[in-house]
Amino acid sequence: MTPMNPIWAYVTGAFIVLMMLSFIGIWIWAWRRYHRRTFDRMARLPMEDEPAAEAATKEDRP
Repeated sequence: MTPMNPIWAYVTGAFIVLMMLSFIGIWIWAWRRYHRRTFDRMARLPMEDEPAAEAATKEDRP
């Protein structure tokens, strides 16, 4: 079995750094103040209406 080429260590390291920077960038983008109103509105969505299936069954009951 031949030893691994040393260049793969650099490629792997560069890939990991790139993935870390991408994660941190997405995290910073998501936590910006600009997005707070949108996220708050989406968080309240499940509590605004009954699901359509429950509403249909309630209407059918006497």
